[in-house]
Amino acid sequence: MGLKVTVVGVGLVGEAIVSCLKERKFPCVWPPRVAATRERPETLAGEKMLVEETSARSFEGADLVLFAGQEGAKGASVTWRETAQKCGAWGVDNGRDFRLAADVPLVVPEVNPGAITPKTRFIASPNCSTIQMVVALAPIHRAARIKRIVVATYQATSGWGLRGPQELRAQTPKALVSQENIEFDPKVFARPIAFNCLPHIDQFVEGDYTREEMKMVYETRKILGDAKIKISATTVRVPVLNGHSEAVWVETAGKLTADEARQILRQAPGVVVIDEPEPELNRRTYPTPLDLLKPEFKDMTLVGRIREDISCSKGLAMWVVADNIRKGAALNVVQIAEELLRRGYLKG
Repeated sequence: MGLKVTVVGVGLVGEAIVSCLKERKFPCVWPPRVAATRERPETLAGEKMLVEETSARSFEGADLVLFAGQEGAKGASVTWRETAQKCGAWGVDNGRDFRLAADVPLVVPEVNPGAITPKTRFIASPNCSTIQMVVALAPIHRAARIKRIVVATYQATSGWGLRGPQELRAQTPKALVSQENIEFDPKVFARPIAFNCLPHIDQFVEGDYTREEMKMVYETRKILGDAKIKISATTVRVPVLNGHSEAVWVETAGKLTADEARQILRQAPGVVVIDEPEPELNRRTYPTPLDLLKPEFKDMTLVGRIREDISCSKGLAMWVVADNIRKGAALNVVQIAEELLRRGYLKG
């Protein structure tokens, strides 16, 4: 018969979760039960589905509940976690509310699947920018122990949600004519996003960092299991529809050459290294967000520009690209569910 799955939320991430379940042939009753703030018909994974208004009934009989993220003023999991658990369901949450809770594992299946145990029936999925960074850095950390990380992100408008790409598309034709006095919705981005870069994602917090930047600090330490790693981040919104990029510098306890790092990453799960010489053009290959449109790359973390940091004797620099809606959110949630199956905690 298959597992009974409830998906809560039908924004970009919720829709992608349903698509990933279908594409990866997750053993669930099809279609999954889908709930949101109001009842309405939606086309999900290419099929017409009736989305129900979330209520306690949405979780009755569920084996697994996948929370897509925000629903109203609070994350859906804040409102419905206990209800789902009382119904006996395992929960996987893409929202931020429980990521740093001591009793909730924060999981990226390629990195720390062992954090899932039979007792951890509610599991958090990290922030999109954190996920792709730790997929790339965990193999380096295992090989040479990372002491310090400095990262600058270049995050797509889809990271905001549906309104993000809409803002970029609406502003672009006008900005082609004149980049002065571009109309924008300050509830989405604080400045115009067309032909612009905004070093401001989420709210500012203590120390003049943003909440997005501090997510990368605390979540990375928790996932890698090392509270001593020094981390500093600057997160930037860029005029890209989808796909986050990151420039990452790491200092390690043990020395790794760039070639050694490439070899380690070529063998790492979920990673594709795009960093080969092109002598005839006097350059090397490297990944970009548009590469994520290729089917073979859409679910992978792409790494290039791997080089030794000339400012640090035991340092490396690299460029990391991934689809923030898929690997950065929906796919990671589904991969956690697949890990539950592999461990026998869910019976498909």
